[in-house]
Amino acid sequence: MALIGTLRNKMGTWVVVFVFVAILAFILNDLLGNNSVLFNDNEVGEIAGHTVSYDEFQSAVQEREASYILNTGREPSDREMATVRQQAWETLILRHAIEKQFDKVGVEVTNVEQQDMIWGNNVDQNIRQAFTDPNTGEFNKERLLSYLKELNNPPADPQMQGMWQEQRTRWEIFQRDLKPGRRRIKYENLLLKTNYITTVQAEREYHVQNDVAEVKFAYVPYYTVSDSAAEPSDADMKAYYNKNIEKYKTEATRDLKFVTFSLEASHEDSIAVREEITRLAAEFAAAEDDSTFATINSDVSEAYGTYNIGSLPTFLQDETLTPGKVIGPFIDGGAYKVAKVSDVKKDTSFTARASHILIRWEKDTEEAKKAAKEKARDILKEIKDGADFGAMARQHGTDGTASKGGDLGWFSSGRMVKPFEDAVFGATKTGVLNDVIETDFGYHIINVTNVKDNVAYEVAIIERAITPSDNTTNEAFRKAELFAGEVDGIDDFTKTAADMGYTAYDAKNITSDERRINMLGDARQVVQWLFRDAEKGKVSEVFDLQDQYVVAVMTGEIEEGHKPFEIVKDQVKPEVVKEQKANTIIEKLKGKTGSLEEVASAYGQDANVYSAPSLKLSSNSLPTAGFDPRAVGIAFSLESGKRSAPFSGENGVFVMELQSLTIAPETNDYASYKTILEQQNSMGRSGFSINEAIKEAAKIEDQRYKFY
Repeated sequence: MALIGTLRNKMGTWVVVFVFVAILAFILNDLLGNNSVLFNDNEVGEIAGHTVSYDEFQSAVQEREASYILNTGREPSDREMATVRQQAWETLILRHAIEKQFDKVGVEVTNVEQQDMIWGNNVDQNIRQAFTDPNTGEFNKERLLSYLKELNNPPADPQMQGMWQEQRTRWEIFQRDLKPGRRRIKYENLLLKTNYITTVQAEREYHVQNDVAEVKFAYVPYYTVSDSAAEPSDADMKAYYNKNIEKYKTEATRDLKFVTFSLEASHEDSIAVREEITRLAAEFAAAEDDSTFATINSDVSEAYGTYNIGSLPTFLQDETLTPGKVIGPFIDGGAYKVAKVSDVKKDTSFTARASHILIRWEKDTEEAKKAAKEKARDILKEIKDGADFGAMARQHGTDGTASKGGDLGWFSSGRMVKPFEDAVFGATKTGVLNDVIETDFGYHIINVTNVKDNVAYEVAIIERAITPSDNTTNEAFRKAELFAGEVDGIDDFTKTAADMGYTAYDAKNITSDERRINMLGDARQVVQWLFRDAEKGKVSEVFDLQDQYVVAVMTGEIEEGHKPFEIVKDQVKPEVVKEQKANTIIEKLKGKTGSLEEVASAYGQDANVYSAPSLKLSSNSLPTAGFDPRAVGIAFSLESGKRSAPFSGENGVFVMELQSLTIAPETNDYASYKTILEQQNSMGRSGFSINEAIKEAAKIEDQRYKFY
């Protein structure tokens, strides 16, 4: 209060009013904002009528995160956390939606069943695989029981207790998931095994496949009526939209425009990195501990390694490598590098390089092998006479190296089958070997491109990425902030972007769970803004997407339900045009009498008569008219010799006439048709489809975008 009095005396009443309004705004924001105590916005979503709180979701996330750490030995990265959160959400769906269905039908897994899955007659496949004897390929139950006994007896050695506890935790998590997993399988099998086809259904399918109709039809394609003759009004299109509104069902989506401000290193940034690494190169030459010096000064953790001639980095392969030699700095892959050879020594294993042409035998017979050998020797002779080895490999090679001219690259001893390796590593000079070499794969024509070598190089490499400096980053941010401050609304956003030389990109139909927007990589914060704070025409703050800054404006929004008429108007119009053309043709065909040919003639040259002498109900197409299951169905619904009224099809209007219908003879064996129907029904049923059906019925509302 003393401060308020001082302000009143020193600066007047208006200052007090200003301060009061500011404090009031702060309080109201605290009360009414996203984290308000009055409006507790702590809900992550709703699953099957159950409200998922942030705390419940976070608990599920922490559980999945702990499982990830246990399995990998490290914490998940930011990108991997997105997967962890999705797994947590799926866990909650299982708990609140899917498992409720298990309860409804009484699916349970008893403790006896769980024991049976662990050490009984129906051991879980994961346990069976983990305790299979590699020598016999048989499940080793004694080994499993011994392992379980060890888990129940902590080791006396304190150093071993940590490992024991980790193994026990792994087992407890695995054991905990056994019951829910088996329960889910039981439920899915319960539904999948209910697939039953009656004899009546099989009999109907028999007739669908074998009854034959002979039909004639007059046909007028829609395209014969000009588009100008069908100009639907908004009222016509709105009526169609209302009648077919389920076609336009949608989840909540947003549209936006955005401008990017790339964070690319400048020429000055590159020079600064080069100067820095040049200084390091001089110190590197004098350093006594190359490994430590490189590790401390490099952007990458693995700065020291031992290489053979085949594994040397490309930038070192043409260099003469001697101990103490410093190579660089030079640019390689967007970074400056400097290398120092610490030591050159002999290794215990050898490396060589070769190309080959493999000629396989067609059959495992002496005659086939002889033919393959002769073919290989003929090719070898052509190469010795001057033919290009690579071209011959591409022409005659029978393995994956043929497209590369037979090049096998560098390989170490022990990598190839023995006859092949003996031939290559036994060569004392480069070139094509005098004779073909036989292995289990076929006959090889071999060109030794580098003879065996066992020299090993210990090399330390300092790598400094060419990245934008603080000045470059600040300048890009300044441009983004300037642009964001200049624009107001959608039209101004587009115009100002063009005036300032930027490209305004469009992105449509973005859903709340997306992480990418067009070419923007991890754009989750943009998606969150769209669904949490944005309004149509509202320009965003500057988003930092690591390699670029982004400014966006929301250009449209559709809430979950049905797409508004104005949004789908362009989709509705062609359908209404088709309806109007059909009505025009039908009206003109009405009242026409006589044969189909006379009806077509009376209509005009756009109408023609076609026949289908052996049409089956299982067919969905008609000659000339193409795919039209409705027309086929109407044909079979007619009595012999009767004619339909004009009706609309997929691509035109029909007048259908059934000439005759041949009913397939009765049979007592419908087994094959029963099998066909069972297979068709099974195709649409799977554990995935069952879960998706449950999810859809659960009316899941996902609002994770408010938090992540």
